[in-house]
Amino acid sequence: MADNTIAGLEARYGERWRWLAVATVVLGTMATVLSATVVNVALHDIMLEFGLRQGTVHWLATGFIASMTTTMLASAWLLDRFGVRKTLAIAMALFAVISVAGGFAQTPAQLISARVGQGAMAGLMQPMGMYLVFRIFPADRRGQAMGIYGMGVILAPALGPVLGGFLVDQFNWRYVMFAPAPVTLIGVLMAWRFLPVPVSRPARYAFDWPGLVMLGAIVGLTLDTLTRFQSFEGHELRLLVQALVDVLLLIIFVRRERTIKHPLVNLALLRQPVFLYATIGAMALGLALFGSTYLIPLFVQTTLGFSATEAGLLMLPAGVVLGVIFPLSGRLADKQSARSLVLFGIAMFALSAVLFASTGQFAGFGWLAFWAVLGRIGIGFMLPALSMGALNPLPPELMGAGSSSINFARQLGGALGVNVVALTIEFGEHQNGIPTLQAFESAWWLVAIFVALAAIPIWKMRV
Repeated sequence: MADNTIAGLEARYGERWRWLAVATVVLGTMATVLSATVVNVALHDIMLEFGLRQGTVHWLATGFIASMTTTMLASAWLLDRFGVRKTLAIAMALFAVISVAGGFAQTPAQLISARVGQGAMAGLMQPMGMYLVFRIFPADRRGQAMGIYGMGVILAPALGPVLGGFLVDQFNWRYVMFAPAPVTLIGVLMAWRFLPVPVSRPARYAFDWPGLVMLGAIVGLTLDTLTRFQSFEGHELRLLVQALVDVLLLIIFVRRERTIKHPLVNLALLRQPVFLYATIGAMALGLALFGSTYLIPLFVQTTLGFSATEAGLLMLPAGVVLGVIFPLSGRLADKQSARSLVLFGIAMFALSAVLFASTGQFAGFGWLAFWAVLGRIGIGFMLPALSMGALNPLPPELMGAGSSSINFARQLGGALGVNVVALTIEFGEHQNGIPTLQAFESAWWLVAIFVALAAIPIWKMRV
């Protein structure tokens, strides 16, 4: 039997075992983030096949992100109980099974359920990469490692629409669901081979199941309440009751998490100003990443007449540029102020959104691709710096909780961002049931403003 202790892996693979471990979690991260975004270019076809509107079809994106947002907070407990090797391998195997099942869905409810299941497994997998990097690399090499790991987080949304567009046009939308399964199955084998077993485990403690259920209810109810605003008239009482229940659940959740010994969310971390500001920045990053990735393909397909393949290819230059920029930004995060890097990223992304909002209808393919590049450069500068700024001051025993919290904030921002973007489009002007250019412009302006406002707390970061 292979020795998968750190000493055993070093003896077998030498110094490169750390990079093999990073490659393993990158593979899992790319598969999950790819799945979060690759469906966006298929939304148009899915809407036509099932006769859906924005108010329903957005749940294919929002449901995935919402379930991922909730379950990722269980990763700290799973890491303590089972270790990164076993947890990641099992989550990737289940992800593959659910993906195949989703490809055979016959109703919208089945397809949305599969997307929620994918998101649940993705939530368990995503924090593993950041946790692993901060545990196996010394402090002066974490930025470089985060730059490589972050390529999975950032390149997948950029390249996902390219793959999705090809699959939709050459086959059909169902292959968008099938696509991640082979990748995650390879990841299972790599995890068993290259990831270390824990040297020691903390004493067993109970998992905060009530907290997880309450948090899932809070996230789901919040998103559902926002969605129902599209049919506000005549449903005012129901919306008011839902909002009050949501607030009550949030109050109960916060009080519980502050008093139990092993909380689902370590709220004490938010008492550290740098971590709090980084958390707000992570929410803005999620909104920028997932909101724009949802918006760009739908925008160019609906208003500019692009095919699914053309919509995907529009994102390809952004992916290529990110392949160069992201490792560079990771190295810069080792040496430069996290605040300055994040502020630069916010400015670049806000500029990209403003360009899409103000002149998108007049631009050709090349200019649209360039604006997408600007936005992705901004996101590429934000992610490593936010992670470094938030986690570097933490002691090793809080790395798992800190990593989960930052990932949770990013995904929550993404879930809310996609929901608000879809709602803005639905409220906008329509012709024959199709959103007009003005509806998309409003959504772009909203994204630009939300991300720009994040510069206020980021300015207060002193790292």
